[in-house]
Amino acid sequence: MGLLFRRCNIEDIDILRDFSCRTYFDTFKHSCTSSDMEIYLQEAFKKEKLLEELANPDSMFFFLYSDEELAGYLKLNEASAQSDTYNEDSLEIERIYVSRKFQGTGVGNYLMKQAIHVANLRKKQYIWLGVWEKNEKALNFYRKNGFYKIGTHLFVMGDDAQTDYIMRRDL
Repeated sequence: MGLLFRRCNIEDIDILRDFSCRTYFDTFKHSCTSSDMEIYLQEAFKKEKLLEELANPDSMFFFLYSDEELAGYLKLNEASAQSDTYNEDSLEIERIYVSRKFQGTGVGNYLMKQAIHVANLRKKQYIWLGVWEKNEKALNFYRKNGFYKIGTHLFVMGDDAQTDYIMRRDL
């Protein structure tokens, strides 16, 4: 499996939007109403919003290709771009998305290693993320990667207010 890990740019906007919507839908389609899903996808992955995020110097998007096919992507935030914890010593993993086809192939672990690498390069003390309390597959993945729960925050999906666990890994 030939892997290519690269930073996303403005020219990637349509690929980023399509991949985000598809992977999010595939992951959560059975855990919400279709109207909540539609509202969330339209807001979270609106082209204008993604362009703003790509232009933010405190956010970084990376694509991971496997044999020229987009397998996953990573969104990292630092400083004021962080969605909850605003600590200069931390790096947030806001998104670690893997297409259904590549789940279980090591793509998620590869993306996690890259996130840790970026955090170490930037001399962060820890990385953190938010994950839905009912997403057992993701919770197990993060626990296996050394994350532990430090709190909760509210995550709104359409009209549904959900609880996310805030998880942290010390570096």
